[in-house]
Amino acid sequence: MSVPAHVLSQDQQTARDRVSELLAGAGIDLDTGGTRPLTDGKSAIMAITGKAGSGKTLLLAQLYAALKEAGVDVISGDYESRRRKDRRTLAILAPTNKAASVLRTRGVPATTIHRILYTPVYDPEYERIAEWLSGQGDRPTIEGLEEIMLDRAHAFFQQHNSIPGALAAAGLRGSDFITGWKRREELLDIGMVDESSMLDKKQFEDLQEIFPTLILFGDPAQLAPVQQSGSMVFDDLPAPRIANLNRVHRQDADNPILDLAHALADPDLGFEQFERMVEDASRKDDRVVMGSRVEAALMARSPVLVWRNATRVRLIHAFRTAYSAPTDQLLPGEPLICDGIELPLKHRKKRIDLEARGLIKGAQVIYRGAGSRPGFSKLHVVGAPDPQVNVASIVKIEMPGEDEPFIPFAARMGATFLHGAAVTIHKSQGSQWPDVQVFAPDLYAAARVGRMEAGVPLWKRLAYVAITRAEERLFWVMRNRLGRPTEPLGIDDLKTPAAALELDGEDAPETP
Repeated sequence: MSVPAHVLSQDQQTARDRVSELLAGAGIDLDTGGTRPLTDGKSAIMAITGKAGSGKTLLLAQLYAALKEAGVDVISGDYESRRRKDRRTLAILAPTNKAASVLRTRGVPATTIHRILYTPVYDPEYERIAEWLSGQGDRPTIEGLEEIMLDRAHAFFQQHNSIPGALAAAGLRGSDFITGWKRREELLDIGMVDESSMLDKKQFEDLQEIFPTLILFGDPAQLAPVQQSGSMVFDDLPAPRIANLNRVHRQDADNPILDLAHALADPDLGFEQFERMVEDASRKDDRVVMGSRVEAALMARSPVLVWRNATRVRLIHAFRTAYSAPTDQLLPGEPLICDGIELPLKHRKKRIDLEARGLIKGAQVIYRGAGSRPGFSKLHVVGAPDPQVNVASIVKIEMPGEDEPFIPFAARMGATFLHGAAVTIHKSQGSQWPDVQVFAPDLYAAARVGRMEAGVPLWKRLAYVAITRAEERLFWVMRNRLGRPTEPLGIDDLKTPAAALELDGEDAPETP
């Protein structure tokens, strides 16, 4: 998908001019397309901020297109060739796979921050295939690899422009190509980071070590990372290094969901008044729905967004009950959230491998069924370029009124998961779904508490984040009730790539 041409608004053009000036100082001329080699010792950071609908993603996409046109190499999570000293590089990053996938649907080759912090160690034989496919080498002759397999890889790459996918089409697994992972040692060049309001200080420091030039894109109205006192990493930048975008009157201008989100900026708006605005919007536009209950069928692919953890646990229990899920196992199609990886230090390579494939804390996955060995699970990692993995799993299902979670099955070590039918609004940041259910009783409770965050009532920040997760329809759920599904859970809706890479038993951490 190509980046669409679009006339920039006044504030977008001003922000672009400031980025152009920043890049000119780093040796890249966006207007003429000229570049100079990277100069050691120079570093620069700026932020482009704005609320939902202000055009941050459009501007990012146009900057990417301009840098590519200038001859800058794009480093993605697909394949990274040997770098030439005279070439300039760009990486477009997001904190989560889901956030990166939103950019990829807009033609921007984004990857996760973690995938750039760690680099793969390639098998030299198969690296020759990658260099040939990417136009940097001759067609190789490799023992044990038939010519028809190379033809198949080439045909796939011409259509999909994916090195891992092309190798998989030739019958190769990820473990054939990538033999390990290591912390990136050499500098890159330019980093553009979307959803930077989610960055914590440690991630920001890591990025500054790798990228001399950093351009952050973030929404100042979202929730700041936990334990950062309501502040975001770009808040500390000097004013000349922040370009703020106002709302753009384009296709989003007639969007009732964004209208509601922007209405929350009114300091005199109370919760009851806002809820009446939601009700008024629902009468005028079917993209806003006043719900009398939570719909279990929607929870299977887009979680209900809540504030309180106790609400999350209750709704998950109700969801599993509605689908008659047995207590001792998961049903194919149940949503999960990665809660981290439990591995000893000696398995650091396995941890990096899992994280590089998308199983980072907060990743959304769908359970596809039992894996290749006891304690293993077949999973679909939402938003990952190669979503299907088979990995040692520890699944924890929290129960109302119970201190300890119920564990239907588990490997002794591996990736840990919580149920994902409901998530807190904090953890939903960086993700979007076509249909989003917001549990209004929790926001009312936050309004009654009266907490403030960075000078803004907490309920307003929660409501803003929750509402802007909806791409197409917003369900404002008024009651603590659950609508039962009319069809069983399944996985037929999960699109499988033409040649998905499997994280099979050899790649996954062994169960000791």
